[in-house]
Amino acid sequence: MADEDVEITGRIKDKLIEEKQAWAREGRLLTGTSADPARDRLPPGQLLVTDWPVLDLGAEPNVTEQKFRLDVDGAVESWLSLSFAEFMALPQAESVSDIHCVTQWSRYDNRWQGVAARTILELVQPKPEARYVIFHAFDGYTTNVRLEQFDQPDVFLVHMWDGKPLSRAHGGPVRVLMPRLYFWKSAKWLRRIQFTISDHKGFWEQRGYHNNGDPWTEERYS
Repeated sequence: MADEDVEITGRIKDKLIEEKQAWAREGRLLTGTSADPARDRLPPGQLLVTDWPVLDLGAEPNVTEQKFRLDVDGAVESWLSLSFAEFMALPQAESVSDIHCVTQWSRYDNRWQGVAARTILELVQPKPEARYVIFHAFDGYTTNVRLEQFDQPDVFLVHMWDGKPLSRAHGGPVRVLMPRLYFWKSAKWLRRIQFTISDHKGFWEQRGYHNNGDPWTEERYS
């Protein structure tokens, strides 16, 4: 559930959700091909764009820096609960990566600033039995990845894009960045990171989207 003290404007677009579920049933955009990320920069079926399209379900939480809180918990040795100031006090790093949306667009050379996933891992120390990571957003959205997918050098919790604070429309003040997977895995408006022993499918994964989400093998749908 969304935090009660965070204002959410707009209304969830049920028609949009139904349309995306229909895409999954029909296998829309699938080309039946694969690519090698070491050789092919653009995944199969993707179109290159220069802007950054805004995609959401119609409702956006207004997460101010004062109301921001990031909890990291579950199967870890040390739980974290960070205010925005405490999050910003963690070691910061810059990264450049491409992003690939399941709706067919890709954008090259995005410049980010944020906290590396491996910094979070060092702080919380996942227990040996931890296998999965579940991202929870302020609007109630969730998505799931394997722990080894989170534990990569290009995975970040970002708050800056191309030299500017991450906008509300794009998931600010803090969102996940997992550039090796389709972008629905990079949860906007990050509220909680939960380490689990068993897998828990997220919002789109429960609605026909692939549990893994590799763009180069076209893992768009289950």
